[in-house]
Order: sequence, then structure tokens, then C-alpha cells
Amino acid sequence: MSQAITDFPFAAKTKTRWLIVTALLVGLAGWIGYDLLAPRQTSLREFDAKEVAHLETGMWRSYYDKERVKLFGQLAELLRKQYRLPLWRSNAVAYQAAKAAFVFKGGHGRSDYEKALPNLVKYYGAIREVSDIAFDVNEVAKLELEWWIIHRERNKYSRADLDRSLAELPAAMYQLPVEKFAEHARLRAEAMLIRDQKAEQGGVTEADWQRIDELLQASWQSLHQSVN
Repeated sequence: MSQAITDFPFAAKTKTRWLIVTALLVGLAGWIGYDLLAPRQTSLREFDAKEVAHLETGMWRSYYDKERVKLFGQLAELLRKQYRLPLWRSNAVAYQAAKAAFVFKGGHGRSDYEKALPNLVKYYGAIREVSDIAFDVNEVAKLELEWWIIHRERNKYSRADLDRSLAELPAAMYQLPVEKFAEHARLRAEAMLIRDQKAEQGGVTEADWQRIDELLQASWQSLHQSVN
């Protein structure tokens, strides 16, 4: 009898703990579900060009250093700051972009590179869901992949091809003439080629990365002006 009396408070405390844990899990599931599925809308024209450029510089470094987790985190941060996606959704969408990047990185030809396209479609599909501009998801995903290919196989293409492909992507997203993005594309391509040339010559220094960041800031500022 005394043992039963002694065990009762313990059982009551255990039940209380389980009820608290269950309530927390239900609350967490509700938060995640709302975060992932609730309707949202954001303006693609409103972003901090300097911050986007700084994050892009960091993502390039992570990509070439094969730091997948770091790249994922930077992509999620970019999605929260540029497209104002909430926490869980930004991570889910960042996963698609990071996966596409490393599927592409492991490729050795167009047929391999195109295996990244489904993830790019999911990535841009998620952005389209919150976008105030009705862009064609499949077209934009293909244009993203195309500039990746042109940049990777730049010995087969001209500098003009790279510039054009980099301008066609935002033109399709913002539904504006491609000519409006020529300066954005030129500066972004120049930043890419500095990284490539320095890597081929033995390594990219901190001074090189600083110059790349400056070019990307000018590039994204040009895009911001073009769409506003």
C-alpha cells in the first residue's frame, strides 16, 4: 500500500511531462506546417543589393571549397533576406538550391548537368509561390542552368555568351527587356572570371575576394535600379 502511494506522485509527474512534451511537439508541427504552407507574397524588387552581393560572394567561396553545409546556410539566409521566406520554408527551399549546385558540380557534360534541373524547378517554384511577379518557373530554371553550363564550359563559349545568359535570367524573372540587365550581367561575369583566372593561376587571395565582392555589389545595385 505504501509503495503504491509512493509511486503515485512519480506517475503523475511522468504523465505531466509527457503532456508537456506532446503539447510542444504539436505546437512545433503546427508552426512548421504554417511556415511551409501558409500563403505569402513578397516583392522581388525589394532587396538590399549590398547584402545580396555579400552573401553571393560567400556562397561562391563555399561552393568552390566544397563546404555544403555552409552553402546551405548561406542560401537559407539569402532566401530570408531577399525573398523574406520564413525560417522553415527558407531551409526547405535552400536544400533544393544546394542540391542542384552540387549535382551540377559533380557533372561532366550536359546530360549530367541537366540532372540538376528538377531541383532548380522546385527552387524557383517555391520562389514563384511567394512572388508578386508571374514568371515562368520552367523557363527561369532552364536559364539558371544554362548560365551554369556556359560558365563551366567557357572554353566552348564567348564572353558575350556568358554576359547574355546572365542577363536573360533576371529578364525572365522580372518580365523586362534583357537589355536592362546588361550592366548587371557584365559586372557579375567579370567577378566570375576573376575568380576563375586567379584559381587557375594558383589561388584566390583575400584581396581578390574583396574585388569580387565589390563587383557583385555594383552588379546587384545595377539590377536593383533596373527593376525599380
